[in-house]
Amino acid sequence: MIIDEQADFRSLLMHHVTIHWPDAIISAYDPTVAGHLPDEFSGAGNDLILLGSGHGDRDGVDVLRRFLRRDKFPPVVYFGTEEDQDEAHTLRPDAHFIRDYINHDSLIVGLMDVLVARERIASTSSLFVGDMRTGIHPLVKGYRFMRKLGSTEHSGVYLAERESTHMHVVLKVLRQMPGKQDSIGAFDRFLQEYETIAEMDHSNIVRIYDLGVGDDHAHIAMEYLAGGDLRTRIERGIPEQAAVQYLRQIASALFAVHSKGVLHRDLKPGNIMLRKDGSIALIDFGLAKSAKLASEITDKGEIFGTPYYMSPEQGHGNSVDERSDIYSLGVIFYEMLTGEKPFKADSAMGIIYLHGNAPLPLLPTRFAQFQALLNMMLAKMPGDRLQSAVEIEEWL
Repeated sequence: MIIDEQADFRSLLMHHVTIHWPDAIISAYDPTVAGHLPDEFSGAGNDLILLGSGHGDRDGVDVLRRFLRRDKFPPVVYFGTEEDQDEAHTLRPDAHFIRDYINHDSLIVGLMDVLVARERIASTSSLFVGDMRTGIHPLVKGYRFMRKLGSTEHSGVYLAERESTHMHVVLKVLRQMPGKQDSIGAFDRFLQEYETIAEMDHSNIVRIYDLGVGDDHAHIAMEYLAGGDLRTRIERGIPEQAAVQYLRQIASALFAVHSKGVLHRDLKPGNIMLRKDGSIALIDFGLAKSAKLASEITDKGEIFGTPYYMSPEQGHGNSVDERSDIYSLGVIFYEMLTGEKPFKADSAMGIIYLHGNAPLPLLPTRFAQFQALLNMMLAKMPGDRLQSAVEIEEWL
């Protein structure tokens, strides 16, 4: 997350980050437009906070001091001025740069050092403290843990085997529980994620099997999707018939999500998984992330998503609706057919500019029958787009 009042400076940092990490998900926040972040802001879900010194009527060092005082706050990298560098240095942020003298290589090395240090800290406080020879967690009964798949600030994600059925599942386990510092909000979001996904009984949305809540743990057991993600499938090449079938399934799932009043906002091939039978399932459609953003910051002044798949309105931090997800799906459909992304540039801001200003991409002649549909999905103005995901099936 990048926080500073100057749009050019936020764009500069975004440029440096996305050159090295092109798939980074970045939210850009302007405290003079959207208002100062409240004291309840925990930074949850962010690997790094890139904090500039520009905060309107508030001193940047004071904001840094407030952030560093908060328990379990993400690592903070501060970009200050020559005048405030001594004061900022005494607060010991995770990294410190002078904003007017940023060198790309030294910046990336500094950010990588912070990320490596954080990973080392996390690895020394493992969630699982039971008998690792058997893989049995002392709190989550009935599951044999196989391997770690990923983690966030508040939860770990693991491949596990349900002992009663020997079925493989993905187990998401909450690290912190209600009543302990900032865990209440995380616990509420955890339950909300379960309740929202569980309500969506759709064949192309990941299945939820179990919710467990105890005095000192909470977990969700969900479907394990063994076919890998769509990103890997695209790299291998997707036949036309399969691409169309995937499009039908994703559109059907999106319509179900939208019907519940939920926006995905980060639709991309990495969030779309395949089962062994070749069917599609959405695994992460922004539910917990949407809840987090709604509770911690306003919608103004933030950009959330992956630039390659952002709609023009999302890329400029404007309000979005279902039609923004339809645009993202249009980008994915183009990529499934051609193996290439429709818009490429040397920076995230360059990609965002192309989404809003470049001509609509043309499919190769052999896919000409889909050009009209693609045009309706990738229209620059939301009013010119398909208005509902269900219309994709009608066009096909």
